[in-house]
Amino acid sequence: MSIAASPSSPLSLPPMGCGTWAWGNRLLWNYDPAMDGELQQVFNHCLNQGVTLFDTGDSYGTGRLNGRSETLLGRFAQVYQGPNQDRICLATKLAVYPWRWTAAAVEKAAQASAQRLQRPIDLAQMHWSTANYAPWQEDPFLTGLMNLYRQGQIRGVGLSNFGPQRLKRAHQRCQERGIPITSLQVQYSLLSTYPITHLGLKDLCDQLGIQLIAYSPLALGLLTGKYGGATSLPRGVRGLLFRQLLPAIQPLLATLAAIAASRNKTSAQVALNWCLGKGVIPIPGAKTLAQAKQNLGALGWHLDRGEMEDLDRASSRCDRQMVQNIFQSR
Repeated sequence: MSIAASPSSPLSLPPMGCGTWAWGNRLLWNYDPAMDGELQQVFNHCLNQGVTLFDTGDSYGTGRLNGRSETLLGRFAQVYQGPNQDRICLATKLAVYPWRWTAAAVEKAAQASAQRLQRPIDLAQMHWSTANYAPWQEDPFLTGLMNLYRQGQIRGVGLSNFGPQRLKRAHQRCQERGIPITSLQVQYSLLSTYPITHLGLKDLCDQLGIQLIAYSPLALGLLTGKYGGATSLPRGVRGLLFRQLLPAIQPLLATLAAIAASRNKTSAQVALNWCLGKGVIPIPGAKTLAQAKQNLGALGWHLDRGEMEDLDRASSRCDRQMVQNIFQSR
């Protein structure tokens, strides 16, 4: 059984969203089902405060927990009663697995996601570009997304990890069928400026009427300022990465901390406000209510021009940047 979206009104995204990669991920984020009660508080608080966009993916959740993030979002949305209930926007990314090489396979995947979400998908996104290894797969995948839009099963088509060349191509194909591309997601933060500074994606998205979404806007937590000496590093893969990057980014962290102190904000709030000042939609993750409240503290104020320039300068002088997503295309 398919879950159909209501007849389309234009899909409008809020200034900031909430990323749910960690909801079900044990490998990087140490998820445990005992966290579910607090994750529901995160969901409720975000909605209550007007952060209505929740970003997930059908590949989120490790091992037997695959799909857990979508399942939790569906559960929380079903029982939520409060402000902005009618404005919930659930965006999922459909993984470009090798066996999803037909439009029908994409449509089937979206229907499975809608079942886990227990409601229509608002924004269905192609999780990554296959340009680096199987460019032929993009056309049928995009066709599947467009079919879903035409059938009224989704309200918007989105892309992720597309560079300007592939984005222009996808935009032309969608235009031929009269279907808009709502959004493009890229890895973007003070430690990952490549998509905008080198690929020019913000200007291109503005020209094409596409909203740019920044995932990992806090660089996996590096820009929160909470990590210093080796004893405070997270366990596993993130800890190894942080150990390599932290010595090289101290001047940037110091600049963040100084601006945060002068603003009576946190480093994380300044880093997110910097994204907002660049005209992108950050989707920071939150595993706890305290993290959700901190993220929302980035809204309702603006860094001034001098502060933005100081952060730009500190970012450009970092000896090392975050590792780029291997699927990011040109």
